[in-house]
Amino acid sequence: MNQNKALSLLGLATKAGKTVTGEFSTEKAVKEGKAQIVLVAEDASDNTKKKFRNMCNYYQVTMKVFASKDSLGNACGKEFRASLAVMDTGLAKAIEKQIDSCGNLEV
Repeated sequence: MNQNKALSLLGLATKAGKTVTGEFSTEKAVKEGKAQIVLVAEDASDNTKKKFRNMCNYYQVTMKVFASKDSLGNACGKEFRASLAVMDTGLAKAIEKQIDSCGNLEV
């Protein structure tokens, strides 16, 4: 249930123009200090998860492993996406709250 809420909020953030998707764009948002939260798909490669975990730790950005590539992509109105960043503080906190309440742990 909360996963659906989090994905709905993600769709809202996308419509508001507050998300970037894909590895390159997500990395750029983190390094420029624009990303408030980074979401990496559960079925993304271990290498991708490690890369974003290390980057987010360094730049002090919250990172969550959440949903599947297809679910993340569909929420953003695109094909599958392994990573994305939310750049709005309020939406990022709301999404993080929903993710945390459905039992996903920060990685």
